[in-house]
Amino acid sequence: MAVLGVSSITPAFPSIGRALGLPSQAVANLITVFTLPGVFLTPVIGILADRWGRESILIPSLVLFGVSGAACIWTRDFRLLLVFRFFQGVGAAALSVLYITLIGDLYKGPERAAAMGYNASILSVGTAIYPAIGGALATLGWYYPFALSILALPLALIVGLGLDNPEPKPEQRLGAYLSSTWKTIRDPGALSLFVLMLLVFLIIYGAYLTYLPFLMEESFMASSLQIGVTMSLMSLATALTSSQLGRLARRWGEREMILVSSGCYALALLLIPRFPSIWLLSLPIVLLGVAQGLSTPVLQTLMAGRAPLEHRGAFMAVNGVALRLGQTVGPPLMGLVFGAWGVDATFYAAALIAAAMLGLTATTISE
Repeated sequence: MAVLGVSSITPAFPSIGRALGLPSQAVANLITVFTLPGVFLTPVIGILADRWGRESILIPSLVLFGVSGAACIWTRDFRLLLVFRFFQGVGAAALSVLYITLIGDLYKGPERAAAMGYNASILSVGTAIYPAIGGALATLGWYYPFALSILALPLALIVGLGLDNPEPKPEQRLGAYLSSTWKTIRDPGALSLFVLMLLVFLIIYGAYLTYLPFLMEESFMASSLQIGVTMSLMSLATALTSSQLGRLARRWGEREMILVSSGCYALALLLIPRFPSIWLLSLPIVLLGVAQGLSTPVLQTLMAGRAPLEHRGAFMAVNGVALRLGQTVGPPLMGLVFGAWGVDATFYAAALIAAAMLGLTATTISE
């Protein structure tokens, strides 16, 4: 559900524009109004999840997500469609925080790393297949991809009946809770994890997702289908790598896995502009997927381990803010590089960010 809200509807954007008589820039607002609530609500949701409990936030969020998505199916007025997407984004903001928080609550030690890996694998599979499902539904009508959101309603019922998770029992007053939570967040080790997550999403959203299509079209005259298939290789590599994180965690420490992933990021980004054919380009893209499959779940595992149960929701909410900040800042930042030096330079700049990740990991994360 957490990745369904955007990836499933983007293939319908041209159809939405034609049906409602809208320019491309206007249709893109369906993403903006969906992601905007998360920027402001994520910290609040984390605090409420710590004070009121996970299920009391998760179940209404799933219902809001599903009902708002269902309302989009029947809407033919674009302004009203934006309103429903905004409310759907409110529900989605909670999902993006709570699924990581719940894994942190339910698992410990190597099992937590394995669960984070499986979670990242599922996210990658969803990112890879939702565009195809949404595109197929859009051939029936531009509004049909929104129907996928209805799946959140039976999931809310399953959560209510079957989720047996340890709920926090707040014993501190709100002021004392906020003070102790802030102390946990501002710890230098925790701050380094948040910065690393920010840098990961600067790389993925700033260079890879935004400028790889331009590079492939410019260098190889690749079609949209070729670009989509090639880019999906990263999601598949991420899914495969993440699914093996439990085994890897028994052999390597978290620090070693982040160091390896940072090196893989840097090497892949340096190679992408230099490969002479679209087929060979698949190699660094797969390497980038391996790096992503290691970095994100390992960082999430370390974050979940640093926060006690009573503060974990707010702590993981800060991770959500860092993640969304990277998604938001990455494209315009690399756009400045693109405007000054061209598309190849965006990948070299991202490689420098990966090198910074390597240095930050080596100096701030202990064995």
